Amino acid sequence: MKNQKKNRIWLGISASPGIAIGRVYRLDREEIRIKEEDLSSDQVENEILRFNKALNEAKIEISKLKDSIAKKLGPEHAKLFEAYLLILEDEFINQQVFTGIREEKKNAEFIYNRVVQKTIQTISLSRDEYLKERVADISAVSNRVLNRLLGRKQHTIEPLETPGIIVAHSLAPGDVVQMKKGNVLGFATDTGGKTSHVALLAKSLGFPAVVGLKTFFYSLKGGEMLILDGEEGEIILSPDELTLKSYEAKREKLLERKRSLAELTSLLAETKDKRKIELSANIELLSDVDTAIENGAQGIGLFRTEYLYLVTSDLPGEEEQYQAYSSLARKVHPQNAIIRTFDMGGDKFAQDAERVYEANPFLGWRAIRACLDLPDFFKIQLRAILKASSLGNLRIMLPMISGLEELLKSKELLEEVKSELREKKVPFDEKIKLGIMIEIPSAALEADSLAQHCDFFSIGTNDLIQYTLAVDRTNERIAHLYQSFHPSILKLIKKTIEDGHKNNIWVGMCGEMANDPKATAFLIGLGIDELSTSPLAIPQIKKIIRSIEFEEARNLVEQAMKLNDSKDIERFLDEDYQRKFSHENSART
Repeated sequence: MKNQKKNRIWLGISASPGIAIGRVYRLDREEIRIKEEDLSSDQVENEILRFNKALNEAKIEISKLKDSIAKKLGPEHAKLFEAYLLILEDEFINQQVFTGIREEKKNAEFIYNRVVQKTIQTISLSRDEYLKERVADISAVSNRVLNRLLGRKQHTIEPLETPGIIVAHSLAPGDVVQMKKGNVLGFATDTGGKTSHVALLAKSLGFPAVVGLKTFFYSLKGGEMLILDGEEGEIILSPDELTLKSYEAKREKLLERKRSLAELTSLLAETKDKRKIELSANIELLSDVDTAIENGAQGIGLFRTEYLYLVTSDLPGEEEQYQAYSSLARKVHPQNAIIRTFDMGGDKFAQDAERVYEANPFLGWRAIRACLDLPDFFKIQLRAILKASSLGNLRIMLPMISGLEELLKSKELLEEVKSELREKKVPFDEKIKLGIMIEIPSAALEADSLAQHCDFFSIGTNDLIQYTLAVDRTNERIAHLYQSFHPSILKLIKKTIEDGHKNNIWVGMCGEMANDPKATAFLIGLGIDELSTSPLAIPQIKKIIRSIEFEEARNLVEQAMKLNDSKDIERFLDEDYQRKFSHENSART
C-alpha cells in the first residue's frame, strides 16, 4: 500500500472482471462470542438434542438456498451448496462434538466451535490451495450452526440504500447470491482466491470483484470513495479527482468497447485474406456456455472437468458426469466441445485417490499420470464421455502427456471402454476425436511422433512455460522469470504446430497466451488453427484476427524469431499491436 492520503492502492486477486466506482459499504458482522458453560449430568443428552436440532435447521436453510440457486443459475451452481450439506453431515466433526459434550459436560456451541476451529487451523496449514480455500466454506457453514445454537438471526445482505461496493473480510457464496445487481456495484474481500466459490459466483452473476486483499477491510470506516478494478485486481481507496476521472473514462471505454465488440459476435474469425481460425472458449461450468456463445465462441475448446469435483468436494460418479457431458453436448451443438479429462493433483485435491504429500506436486502424481494409475476411475470418465457423445460433437483431450507411452496406454483404455459399450449395445460416437495437450517440453519435442497417434493438439502455455523455464508460476519471488515470449517457448510452439500439420492434424492453443492480444497475430503467423480463450476475451481476439492478413502475420513471426531476448520479443510484438490497435488499447489503460 502507498501511504498517501489519496489514491491508496491495494493489490489483490482479480476474481471477476469489470470496473466499479462507488462508496464503500463496509459489511461489518458482529463477532460470534462463545461462552464456555458447564452442564450437569442430566443436561448432557438434551444438549446433544439441541446440537442435532441446530444441524437440522442449518440443513433446511442451506437446502432452500440450494433450490433457489438451482432456479436462478442452474444445477451446477447449486452443487456448491451440496458441499455445505456434506460439511454439516461430516461424521468426523460431529462425533467429536458428541463425545466432547458427553465427556467434558460442556455446552454444544463451545465444543462445536472448538472442533471447527481446530479443523480450520489444520486445513490452513495445508499447501493445497484448493483445500485452503475450503476454509471459507467451513466457516460459513459453522456460523450458521452457531447462530442457531446462540439464537441469533442468520445474517443476510439487505438491499443497500444507495448503490455501493461491498467490502468484507470474507464472504460466503450465500452472501453473493443475495446481492442485487444495480444496487451492489461490485465487492472486495480480504480472503479468497481465483478458484473460490465466491469468485466463481461473481463471474457468473457479473459482479466486478477483487479478493485476497488480506487486511484491506480493517483499514476502512465505511462510506469512502472506492475504485474497484476487477480487470487488474486493484483497489484505489479515496481516489483524487484526476484518478477518478481517469477510471470513469476507462469504465466508459470498456463499456463502449464491449458494445462495439458485440457487433462481431455473428462474424467469422477470419483474417482479411480469408484464413479461418477456430475461435472457441475455455469454460469451467455449464452455465459458462451461454456467456461463451453470447461472445461469439465457435465451440468449447476446453471444458475443465475437474470442476465437477471442485464444486462437490467428491469425485463425481458416472451418471453425474454423463449428465454434465450430455448437457454440454446439447448446449453447444452443432459446434464442438473438447472435454479435458481430469487434471487433478498439483493444485487440486484428490483425497479419494489416496493422495499423499508430495514435495513438488506440479511435477508429481497428477493429471494423466494419476488417471493411468487408477484405470477403473479413469474408465468411468471415459465411459461417461462416450455415452454422452452420440450427437457427434464431443472430443476428448488428455492433459499432461509427456510421451508416447502415456498416449498409447490411454488409447488402450479408451478402446476397452468402447468395446464394453459395444457389447452392451450402448450408442456412442465411434469416430470421437482424441487429442492431447502439449504442455510439457518432452511432448513438444516428441510432437512429430505423438501426432501420428492422435487427432489434434492443444498447446497449454501456462504449464509449458512453467516446465520449460523451471519456474513455479505460483512463486512470487521468481515471477519475473515466467516469460511467455521466451525464445525457447516460441520455438516449442512453432515446432508443435509444424509437426502437427506435417501429420495432418490441427493444432490449437488453450493456454493464457491465447488470451493475450499482442500474441494473436504472432500465433496466426505461426499457423495456429484454433484459439481457445476465456469467453470474455473472444470479441477482442476476433477483432484482431479480422484486422490482419495472414502473410502480414507470417512476416511478423519472421522478424520476431530473429530476436533472442524475451523482453525484446515482447516489446516488438507489443509495439506492433499498439500501432494497429491504439484506439482499442486506450480503453484498456
